[in-house]
Amino acid sequence: MNTTPPTRTPALTPPRTLATAARVLRQLRHEPRTIALMVLVPVLMITLLRYVFDASPRTFDNIGASLLGIFPLITMFLVTSIATLRERTSGTLERLLAMPLGKGDLIAGYALAFGALAIVQSALATGLSLWFLGLDVLGSPWLLLLVALLDALLGTALGLFVSAFAASEYQAVQFMPAVIFPQLLLCGLFTPRESMQPALRAVSDALPMSYAVDAMDQILHHPDPTGTFVRDILIVAACALLVLALGAATLRRRTP
Repeated sequence: MNTTPPTRTPALTPPRTLATAARVLRQLRHEPRTIALMVLVPVLMITLLRYVFDASPRTFDNIGASLLGIFPLITMFLVTSIATLRERTSGTLERLLAMPLGKGDLIAGYALAFGALAIVQSALATGLSLWFLGLDVLGSPWLLLLVALLDALLGTALGLFVSAFAASEYQAVQFMPAVIFPQLLLCGLFTPRESMQPALRAVSDALPMSYAVDAMDQILHHPDPTGTFVRDILIVAACALLVLALGAATLRRRTP
């Protein structure tokens, strides 16, 4: 009798991860509305914001950089959660996981595919804000792009994670008030975090969007990277990696 234990598929293998990313990008190529939502909506929103505050350019400077990171996070969260859920409800996910493809490969492949679009999205929004809309920041435009990209990747990770708990696209959208809105209200965009009630400040300190907004604020007011800026972007990156790991751990073949 053969007592050799079955060979387990490695948790993460680069060829399978890249193949998954390529498959997702091929699918997205045939969905122009999805691509438009990911790439153009942040650009349109930041443009609208600029002309809303046309009579007060300093207001646009003060909040424009923060929203430059928040808009990509929100759009990537929505698109990623719905796209992943669609794979599950259509049976595609079950067929993929029946192959020698680990959950880590699948999650990492999705992250790479949507991350590639996040680069395009962040570059367009950042370039438009700085060179056409007149956003005035003291720091490097490349640092602004870096934070916007990390925010978009965080939105991707959050979308992949919450999709495991939704049974329909409608439920996936319902997660937005629970996951995104509290971060939006407590991140310091509307009022300084230092002036919040202690309990709310403690909650704010535990939310990754707070550090994304803080990092943007550092770029706005400092010409060179500060220690606070480095700390903030490391926290955002660590949160994205942690949520991706949780997404791989909670990934299911079928809808609940």
